[in-house]
Amino acid sequence: MYPPAVDRYERIPYARCGRSGLQLPRISLGLWQNFGGISPLENAREMVLKSFDHGITHFDLANNYGPPPGSAEENFGRILAADLRAHRDELVISTKAGYLMWPGPYGEWGSRKYLLASLDQSLQRMGLDYVDIFYSHRYDPLTPLEETLGALDTAVRSGRALYVGISSYGPEKTREAAAILRELKTPFIIHQPSYSMLNRWVEGGLLDVLAQEGIGCIAFSPLAQGLLTTKYLGGIPVESRAALDGSFRKGMITERNLASVRALNGIAQQRGQTLAQMAVAWVLRKPAITSALIGASRWQQIEECLGALGNLQFSGEELQRIDQHALEGGLNIWAGSSQHG
Repeated sequence: MYPPAVDRYERIPYARCGRSGLQLPRISLGLWQNFGGISPLENAREMVLKSFDHGITHFDLANNYGPPPGSAEENFGRILAADLRAHRDELVISTKAGYLMWPGPYGEWGSRKYLLASLDQSLQRMGLDYVDIFYSHRYDPLTPLEETLGALDTAVRSGRALYVGISSYGPEKTREAAAILRELKTPFIIHQPSYSMLNRWVEGGLLDVLAQEGIGCIAFSPLAQGLLTTKYLGGIPVESRAALDGSFRKGMITERNLASVRALNGIAQQRGQTLAQMAVAWVLRKPAITSALIGASRWQQIEECLGALGNLQFSGEELQRIDQHALEGGLNIWAGSSQHG
C-alpha cells in the first residue's frame, strides 16, 4: 500500500453537492479516456494516486469506459486493490449505465434489466461492494422514466449504491426525475452534463432547475475534450484525440472555434492563467456547479488544472470579454439525450 500525502485535504477546496451531505472536491477526475486496456496501467496509477495526494477524492467511471469497454473499471479496480483499499471510505467512486455495453436489446439504454445487470458487472470489475454514485448515463425515450429511476432506487435500497444521479438529461426531464425520486425517497443528489466555454447548453434552463431542486452539478468536458487548451493552436498533434477522430472529431476544429480559442487564450494570459486553468475556473464560477470533471492523459495535465483553483474570481469586465468569444462550437455530441426535455 502506498502512503498518501498527509496534507492532502489541505490542498483542495470541497463543495457540498446540492442539498445533500456529500462534499465533492472542486476538481474531480474522470476515467473516460486513457485508463483503459490499451493505455499503460502505470500511467493510470500515477494519475490516480497523485490526484488523491492532492485531495481529489472523486473518481468517475462508466461501464463502457476503456477502450475496450469495461477495462477502465478493471484497471481502476487493480489500483484500488493494490494501493487504495485502506482508503476506500475516503473515496467517492461513481459509475454509469446507459450506452451500449453488450450486444442485444438488454445491453444499453434505460431498462431495469440493463441498469441493474450493468451495475453488478461494474461492481465485479472494480472489486467493490457498492459505488457511491450510480448514474443513468442518458435519457431513454422508449423506456418509462419511472422504470429507469426505479432501477436507481433499487440500486440504493439493495446497498449497491449510496446516491444516484443522471447525466445529459434536459431541464424538464430532470425536473420530472426529481419529482419521481423525491416520491421514492431516493437520494438523487447530482446531475452530470457537459459544459464548457464552447458548449453552454446548460445555461438554457438546466442550471436553474438544479438550483431550484437542490441537486448538485458536476460538469464534464470543461476543456472541450482538449480544445480549450493550447494543444490545437498550431494544428492537430499526431496523437491527439482529434487526430484519432473518435469522440472528438477533426471537424470540430473549425476556423471559428480556433479563433475563439485564440482569443480566450489571450484573456487567460492576461489573468496569469493558462487557457485550461481559465476554462476550469470559468465553469466553477457558477454557484450551481459543485465540481469540474476533468480528464487527462498524464499527471502534469491534472496538476495544471488544479492550478485553476488559485484564481477562481472573474471581474464583470472579464466575463463580458469572455462572452464575446465563448460561442457554441458544435461540440455537444451528447445533445441527443438532453433534447428530449
